[in-house]
Amino acid sequence: MFENLNLKIEQAFRTLKGQGRITEVNVAETMKEIRRALLDADVNYKVAKDFTNRVKEKALGEEILIAVKPGQMLVKIVHEELTALMGSTNKGITYADRPPTVILIAGLQGSGKTTFSGKLARLLKSQGKNPVLAAGDVYRPAAIDQLGVLGEQIGVEVYKEPENKNPVQIAQNAIDFARKNNKDTVIVDTAGRLAVDEEMMNEISNIKDAVKPSEILFVVDAMTGQDAVNTAKAFNDRLDFDGVVLSKMDGDTRGGAAISIREVVTKPIKFISQGEKLDALDLFHPERMASRILGMGDVVTLVDKVQQQFDDAEAKRIQAKIRKNELDFNDFLSQITAIEKMGNIKDLISMIPGMGKLTRNIDIDDNAFKHIKAIIKSMTIQERENPKLLNGSRRKRIADGAGRPVREVNELLRHFQQMKKTMSQMNKMGKAGKLARGMGNMSLGAGRGRRGRRR
Repeated sequence: MFENLNLKIEQAFRTLKGQGRITEVNVAETMKEIRRALLDADVNYKVAKDFTNRVKEKALGEEILIAVKPGQMLVKIVHEELTALMGSTNKGITYADRPPTVILIAGLQGSGKTTFSGKLARLLKSQGKNPVLAAGDVYRPAAIDQLGVLGEQIGVEVYKEPENKNPVQIAQNAIDFARKNNKDTVIVDTAGRLAVDEEMMNEISNIKDAVKPSEILFVVDAMTGQDAVNTAKAFNDRLDFDGVVLSKMDGDTRGGAAISIREVVTKPIKFISQGEKLDALDLFHPERMASRILGMGDVVTLVDKVQQQFDDAEAKRIQAKIRKNELDFNDFLSQITAIEKMGNIKDLISMIPGMGKLTRNIDIDDNAFKHIKAIIKSMTIQERENPKLLNGSRRKRIADGAGRPVREVNELLRHFQQMKKTMSQMNKMGKAGKLARGMGNMSLGAGRGRRGRRR
């Protein structure tokens, strides 16, 4: 999402490259370029202007340490101010003192409210909550069915009254249902509405007054840029919501909404939603997002995603095999499957510090591992467990079975042996950083041959 913004901010910082100190002239020039980059990313004009003025003022007032170059100091200041601009810390869900906690979901038509409702229910369930989804969109065809399908996929009950066209009553009945069935959270999905539609805005205000939610979340399509900020302000003036959800963050968006929205509506961004997969929902962490905007990576989020895919037993099993240098292709296949569940591969690689620049002009398909999986699945059980068995004739048979050339089988074997060697060395030296670099190199290998195409 922030690829172009990151590139332009990098170019702006080059003004200070080789400079011995920060001056009013070189800071002004750098801030001018950063302001232009923010405006190109569809950041609100006043937000961009105030932000660069704050950075300039802070930079000129800084005592520059001898050991720190001016450019590095300015990056630090920009990072701090970006973090503050987007909210400083993550604000989680506010839960009721006495269950059930009622979470009201609002937003425009097509903003992704129903999908987010399912994702949120899945997340809360994984945290030990017992949620119920309330189908309050009585206008959109198949909205109730869509929520029912999502509920079935994640194992969460859906309260619905298909014949009832009164969303206020449905929300109230859903809360009664939750109390009687020991549900501690009610997520009320509502119909999409336009801020200019007075009747529909009155309706969601009536739902709010009737159910007195602990949390009102406004879902906004991040791809709509500055329009998203204006819409959020209109809804906030009417609903006084508690937090923002940025949906469709995996799309071709310039990122302006993520940077502007908190400053304009003075409400925190709580979640970012990416894609249709029900596990593609993340808490919004301003500091981590600022790091990603500046191309500094986001190792903490990467580790969080890895931990979500591996339980303690599986992690210990893999660690034991690494110590004994006994990793086989079954382990490799399980690792690939886990990586695919973590989200967009290029985004994952960019979370490793320094890797974002290397992947900028590489288009890594989310199906990058498809051929590797086909090759591994064409091996026999014995071959997967003991790769040393893979002589020339066996490699030819595997290549034919996978529909791939023999050279790809040979290349996979070479990468696999390199991975085992790297992990063995890492285990002996105790330097975990080498594993991260090895992961990056392997992932880049998956995208080789797709250079030069920008997204």
